[in-house]
Amino acid sequence: MSETNSSPSDLVQSGNLSSVENTSDGLKVSIGNHLRFTLATGIGIASDRDWWVATCLAVRDRVLDLSSRTNANHRNKNVRRLHYLSLEYLMGRLLENNLRNSDLYDAAKQALGEMGKDLDSILNKEPDMGLGNGGLGRLAACFLDSLSTLDLPAVGYGIHYEFGLFRQEIVGGRQMEQPDVWTRDGNPWKIVRPDYRQTINLYGKTVQKFDDQGKGHVEWVDTKTIVGVPWDIPIVGYDSETVNLLRLWEAHASDAFNFHVFNSGSYMEAIHDKAMAETVSKVLYPNDSTETGKELRLVQQYFFVACSLADIVRRFKRDNPAHWSLFPDKVAVQLNDTHPAVAIPELMRILVDQEFLKWNEAWEICKKIFAYTNHTLLPEALEMWSVPLFGRVLPRHLEIIFEINRLFLDGEVEKMWPGDSEKKRVLSIIDERGAKSVRMANLSVVGSHAVNGVAALHTRLLREKLFPEFDAVFPDRFLNLTNGITFRRWLDVCNPQLSKLISDTIGTGWKKDAMKLTALESYADDNSFQQCYRRIKRDAKVRLAKIIQDTCGITVSPDALFDVQIKRLHEYKRQHLNLVHIVALYQKLLADPDADIHPRVFIFGAKAAPGYFLAKNIIHAINALGSKVNNDPRVKGKIKVVFLPNYGVTLAERIIPASDLSEQISTAGKEASGTGNMKLALNGALTIGTLDGANVEIKEEVGDDNIFIFGLTVEEVNDLHTRGYNPWDYYWADSQVRNAIDWLASDFFTGNSADFKPLRDSLLDHGDPYMVLADFASYARAQSDVDAAYKNPAKWDRMAILNTARMGKFSSDRTISEYAEKVWNLKAVSRA
Repeated sequence: MSETNSSPSDLVQSGNLSSVENTSDGLKVSIGNHLRFTLATGIGIASDRDWWVATCLAVRDRVLDLSSRTNANHRNKNVRRLHYLSLEYLMGRLLENNLRNSDLYDAAKQALGEMGKDLDSILNKEPDMGLGNGGLGRLAACFLDSLSTLDLPAVGYGIHYEFGLFRQEIVGGRQMEQPDVWTRDGNPWKIVRPDYRQTINLYGKTVQKFDDQGKGHVEWVDTKTIVGVPWDIPIVGYDSETVNLLRLWEAHASDAFNFHVFNSGSYMEAIHDKAMAETVSKVLYPNDSTETGKELRLVQQYFFVACSLADIVRRFKRDNPAHWSLFPDKVAVQLNDTHPAVAIPELMRILVDQEFLKWNEAWEICKKIFAYTNHTLLPEALEMWSVPLFGRVLPRHLEIIFEINRLFLDGEVEKMWPGDSEKKRVLSIIDERGAKSVRMANLSVVGSHAVNGVAALHTRLLREKLFPEFDAVFPDRFLNLTNGITFRRWLDVCNPQLSKLISDTIGTGWKKDAMKLTALESYADDNSFQQCYRRIKRDAKVRLAKIIQDTCGITVSPDALFDVQIKRLHEYKRQHLNLVHIVALYQKLLADPDADIHPRVFIFGAKAAPGYFLAKNIIHAINALGSKVNNDPRVKGKIKVVFLPNYGVTLAERIIPASDLSEQISTAGKEASGTGNMKLALNGALTIGTLDGANVEIKEEVGDDNIFIFGLTVEEVNDLHTRGYNPWDYYWADSQVRNAIDWLASDFFTGNSADFKPLRDSLLDHGDPYMVLADFASYARAQSDVDAAYKNPAKWDRMAILNTARMGKFSSDRTISEYAEKVWNLKAVSRA
């Protein structure tokens, strides 16, 4: 029977194919079976969502077959594993990524086509997983992909959020937050593992107990308990033999229902504990502007850390009974920022209180297994918890932290700086200025054997500015591991036309070795290649123009320059610098409608934290500006302003291939790295940016002539702060910036002059903390250079192609290889 004419029922009845055969016929069998037996529907009556679920399950069958073999292989070899602890994973959609990584894309497309369905329409039925927010979470997702691709044994640990962050709506130009109900209809990639549930303790008190030999130990008593139920998501590597797991913990009450209370008539009280426990895994980053919100965040962090460590210990004991000396040989734990830092006192509690190891032995084990990635240079973003709150929620852990701190200050610090109380104040894990607080970053540095920054500049500033005293105490502890992205997701999946052009031109080897993209350099001046590259970019812009029309009701031309700033809304990322420049450009066009400016579409995508008032004010200002500009015939369509709501991975995958210009304009010294800059440059968007984060290294790779750099350097920012920065000086000296700010703060854009007064006050009366005004003139000049370059298509195409060709360094495969070698001592494990 031919492949084309065979039906799923014929194939099943013939017994010629197994249900997991990796052919189009095999997939047809699996999809048909899942429609019939899993979803209780049929080919002729199944909904589009049914088809998506059945296709996911058919692929999952094959992935789990490999996953089970991976797990058995790792267990048989008793391998050393990495355990990646992260509060968020920005996974996006998984079906297309898994199809391409497992080399099933073409077979699935053929199978579905023969069953009368279109793969592309099915892919669009998948919701983004609500497990992350910004770059931190997307980096974690890229790292998991690379770990599997490189055959490195690993488990990712996080929280199974019911609602994720939030779904953003724009109402009257303002951000409104709605629940992100991504789990409402289930998700076929998740597998619940109730046999591995963990019970953790909270609150209570500590007491000193003695055994019959008179030896004392601490017990944590009178606690409340929460149960963590794990959900597993398989992580498929590209062209590899490994499928690792992402394990996410969902919170449940230990006693979900009080039957006696229910029978007495107190129905709500009967489910009170269940409701309170499940709150822990409801939402990513609950608002911490209240004491209740702060407490929930701390409980949330401890919950996932305690469940994860219990799971790690369970696996270790299963394979290495009673040999704690082997723990550092088998376990590596990476703390993705300070959110999981409470893992350090939690492991000490396990080793000292439950396993009865001596303190020094336990502490040496801790330091050997933990490593810490720092993601911020902003002192105010370094996580701290008030001592009273910490002690109420985790009384035993606070005692352990105080002891860690005492031994550190009396040991290493006293040895280096005898009697220097100021050095002890700076280095102390407990901040005693005013109300006492626990400094989680200090705890992470003290309790880890490696501390890494995520870009060369970031790591230098980490050592010189943020942690100079720690660097002196631990000179071999700090290292740089520049961030990376998975090129398979951010080129092969999100821009398949460009991926095909590249593979047809230089082969497919770049998907596993990104440095092979350098072979494209010889085509940068090739007219035929340029035309193909340009056509692919324009096709992507046509698709994005339709999304903009359908979503925002704004008509934009694909022949305009698409100027893109897509990232979390924060003042240091300076969306308001972009905003003020657009206002100035608007004024310029009103004064001279025939000004020689190439048409440009300014595209924003960003979410602001619900409690971040000024960030939300900036979103309102962008939308108010867009409403005026987009409907003003006087500008003759030369500029348009678009704010695409609910920015996330899937939307990014539509915007990035269509982008001409990538806005990476943070204040120098504030952005740790950035990864959006890498994704956009890889897809041929030229960067306009400051010498901040990974921009510095992107400039080194792509060359000075293929990037637009502006603004103050880190040293100039620091010098200006030292001398005394006064934004009013720039306001009065530059009529362009003065007029733009005054106009923005008038009643022109909304009819209410008070609407954007907070933004104006931040820029002027409150000191312009991120130096928007200081960098404005340089930014405006760089934007003029962009305009001039875009008017020369051959020059622009050459620059764009060279950006794609020279981005190989920024592969997450390279980053993970460096972690494996320099931090984790992790070896690839083959199936053989």
